[in-house]
Amino acid sequence: MGWGQNNLANYKGPLCQLHDRKLPIRKHYCHETVTPSAYTAFMNATRKVRPASAMSEADEAAASATAGSLLNRELSMLAFNRRVLAQAEDASIPLLERLKYLCIVSSNLDEFFEVRIASLIARVRENHGITHPVSLPGLAEVTDSCKALVGQQYAVLNDQVLPALAAEGIQLLRHVDRDEAQRHWVRDFFEKEVRPLLTPIVLDPAHPFPQIVNKSLNFIVELAGKDAFGRGTSIAVIKAPRVLPRVIKLPSNTASDSDAYCLLSSVIHAHIADMFPGREVMGFSQFRVTRDSDLWVDEEEVKNLRQALKGELQTRHFGFAVRLEVAQNCPEHLAQFLLEQFVISPEFLYRVDGPVNMVRLNELIDYASRPGLRFAPFSPALSVSLSENHDLFAMIAENDILLHHPFESFQPVIEFIRSAAEDPNVVAIKQTIYRTGMNSALMEALIAAARNGKEVTVIVELMARFDEEANINWADKLEKVGAQVVYGIVGLKTHAKMAMVIRREEGKLRLYAHLGTGNYHPTTTKFYTDFGLLTANQAMARDVNEVFINLTSLTRPKRLTHLWVAPFDLNKELIKAIQKETQIASEGRSAHITAKMNALQDASIIQALYEASRAGVKIDLIVRGACVLRPGVEGLSENIRVRSIVGRFLEHSRIFCFHNDGQDDLYLASADWMNRNLFRRVEVAFPVLDKTLKKRVMQEGLQPYLKDNLNSWELDADGSYHRRRPRSDQAGFSAQEFLMQTLGR
Repeated sequence: MGWGQNNLANYKGPLCQLHDRKLPIRKHYCHETVTPSAYTAFMNATRKVRPASAMSEADEAAASATAGSLLNRELSMLAFNRRVLAQAEDASIPLLERLKYLCIVSSNLDEFFEVRIASLIARVRENHGITHPVSLPGLAEVTDSCKALVGQQYAVLNDQVLPALAAEGIQLLRHVDRDEAQRHWVRDFFEKEVRPLLTPIVLDPAHPFPQIVNKSLNFIVELAGKDAFGRGTSIAVIKAPRVLPRVIKLPSNTASDSDAYCLLSSVIHAHIADMFPGREVMGFSQFRVTRDSDLWVDEEEVKNLRQALKGELQTRHFGFAVRLEVAQNCPEHLAQFLLEQFVISPEFLYRVDGPVNMVRLNELIDYASRPGLRFAPFSPALSVSLSENHDLFAMIAENDILLHHPFESFQPVIEFIRSAAEDPNVVAIKQTIYRTGMNSALMEALIAAARNGKEVTVIVELMARFDEEANINWADKLEKVGAQVVYGIVGLKTHAKMAMVIRREEGKLRLYAHLGTGNYHPTTTKFYTDFGLLTANQAMARDVNEVFINLTSLTRPKRLTHLWVAPFDLNKELIKAIQKETQIASEGRSAHITAKMNALQDASIIQALYEASRAGVKIDLIVRGACVLRPGVEGLSENIRVRSIVGRFLEHSRIFCFHNDGQDDLYLASADWMNRNLFRRVEVAFPVLDKTLKKRVMQEGLQPYLKDNLNSWELDADGSYHRRRPRSDQAGFSAQEFLMQTLGR
């Protein structure tokens, strides 16, 4: 993996901070230039920061002092994708799963450009009035790293995965690979199913360059000769209709002993000349453009956020262009023509040796799914009895219930809401929704509850990126049945995962709550690792209710007993807990912090961790994705180790454990240690109070991941990652495999 070893220490460029007190999404910027010695890796990363008014002088001093000791965010994000790519290179993983990892890398890179790179380009455009920057300061290393990653990705596809699939009888055939019978079938398919849907546009003053949808498949064609009207028009564009499948299965009578498939792009390539009778095709290429996909509304001016977002969704696919992908053999002058049309700098041109949208190969996985080429089926344990003879609320009242997904079923959470919808003693249900998907048993249960006369309050986050449409649709349906729908706090995303049920028991109201680290989404609960807690602890449940009241009334919550809530005190409480460990270590006692999260990027938290390390606190961090903390630096972070686990499931749980002289204060949370989570979102961290359940979280959520030597990567001080391997005297250990065997059915 030498190609993935990057020196992240010397990333330099201008300081660009987003001061977005008025707006949470990239529109109002300021720009100031500082010397490279003042801020290096961290502050040059293009993250959004908390509003200036929320940043104390002490915070700013900490950020400044820490900046030179941190890694670059974009390079760290790309490094995570290299770890995902390593899964595709792993011959021990079933073949179709390896192809799935390649698709995941492509999907991740799409979002990387749609959001991160788009944010950088927008900043330069708005600060300097440049239509499109010729180059972006400090991004050369990011661009080089990304192109190396993409090159390696296609090499894995062409040199490893596709040949191995062909050996298993699954062939993805190009035109040159198809025999006569297959070519005849493809021609017939093109004439009957494809050509009628194509609308080639030859460019002239009456036919300007067409609007190209974000991430769609298109073709540019160069023509010779005269058109039917005697003119020498030479450039044409063909859009591939989105209604057509991208992977096409060839009939069995043309495929001998193999399952044969071809790509729609290959079908159009083979017959592109048929679209221009009487003209000679001189050159052509498939192409795809990636656009800025962040939605924006002026939240100070808009009267109805939902209606405004509906309008924005219609134009999302036509944001400004940030990346152009073409075939590897695309003629240079055609690639240059496209760059000019989309106003894209040459550094964002990607020539790829294969389909320009590798994500669409997911269709091949669905077509060709075979038991031996996929992960063995896994059935999560149903840790809570949901038979009609068991009263779920009585069970929660007796003891808190901890759920560890996907190793344990999410069904108890669904039943929690479904039972509440049907229970005559339940008077009210409250829930936050960040991501839930187009089909959701939970949302249907909330609708049923409203129809049954319950007081249903749902905090729907309309700005959940790429889930806006689904959330708007659910909000519409909920309001139609009388539920109270609130869209969170303007300027802050509501990211907390909470549900509350209020029952009348023996003449008094009793509160029940669910708190989690992951979304109420029926699909992700099967593939993301998360913890959830069902509790009838009245002090904690009252805290949850206070947060709901805060979200609807816009008042600051009363002093809470157990919960830490962003943007009010989560950052402060985390730093306080870290400083307590620092004090314990400075007094000569054992001090230890173990934390698991998706990303670690907040400067103030990292500064506190560095101080703790210098005091002798042992710090183990399990960070799945981007981490800008630099571990193992003498005199700074030699007591900090950072691991990343990449396996069958996406690691998503957030766990913070502070040893605290043996008390092991343990919190689960919806928030990562990122500036956006701590200052620009509503987030909740909640303690696990039951000693037995606390022990479970440590034994299931932390210890196995520290022991993992098969799917674990360790971060080095220079920003590179190396994969942990069992020593000669060690057995291999995978945390996820262990949990599947321990908790699954």
